[in-house]
Amino acid sequence: MKGKGRFFLVLFLLVLGGGCADFRTVGKQELPAEQTALISEHLALYREVAEASPFIKSLDGYADVWIKTPKRQNRLFSNILINRDGDARMIVSAGLLGWPVADMFFSRDSLYVHDMLNNRLFQGSNNEMNLEKILGVNSGYRLLSGSLLGLVRINEPTSSIRSVKKGSGMLLFTLATSTGSKEVVIDPANRTLAALLIKDQQGKTTTEIHFRNFESITVDGHSALVPKEIDMVLYNSGAGMGEHQLVIAYDERVFNQDNRLIKFMMPKKVKVVNLNDTALLPWM
Repeated sequence: MKGKGRFFLVLFLLVLGGGCADFRTVGKQELPAEQTALISEHLALYREVAEASPFIKSLDGYADVWIKTPKRQNRLFSNILINRDGDARMIVSAGLLGWPVADMFFSRDSLYVHDMLNNRLFQGSNNEMNLEKILGVNSGYRLLSGSLLGLVRINEPTSSIRSVKKGSGMLLFTLATSTGSKEVVIDPANRTLAALLIKDQQGKTTTEIHFRNFESITVDGHSALVPKEIDMVLYNSGAGMGEHQLVIAYDERVFNQDNRLIKFMMPKKVKVVNLNDTALLPWM
């Protein structure tokens, strides 16, 4: 059985490697640089975008996912289910054959990952360290789930705004936070969040997220523009240092389908492993 597990793991990695020709990485964009005055229209725009379409409560979609770390790059296919501010689930398939290889369940405080190739169940705390082990990014669950949804809430009030810059049709709001600062890039024409940069107290960028390829949707009588592509970069992530990138491109999705609970069926007859005491998982 161990030999069979190794065979399927090698085959899985070979199938993943076959998709490297069209591997996608995070695209950079020029940030606004011209200082401008903060006016009432800017405040109203910031408040609207910061709320991030609160009427959208859940997502059920299929996406291509590219993960790039200093040591490895993988392409995966995933069914992503999210209840906003709640549980999430990712059912990951490998390569062109579409074989399911992992079932990941995220609650506010716990993670469960069923490694189907090796018949193991990893379970542990939902924290930045464990998120990096399974997805290559350690952004924290709230920011990660908002990014997967394509709608990140900005909790800082307008009193946190320290400056506004303009350029390339965008506005950049710099916000003071308890841990440093945030740069919120907004497209005023479409009234959408284009990018979010999180900086530490030394002014160094630790997290950068870009939202692209927006589509118009109507949910429960409300209209919104929601990105189909989300790029996330974490700098100097973990002990290995270097950039960690996550690119998500949705092929199809529905919002507020039924708001039912996302369920994870605990697999039977599997080896249970403590995720807190585990290094990177096979696909990382």
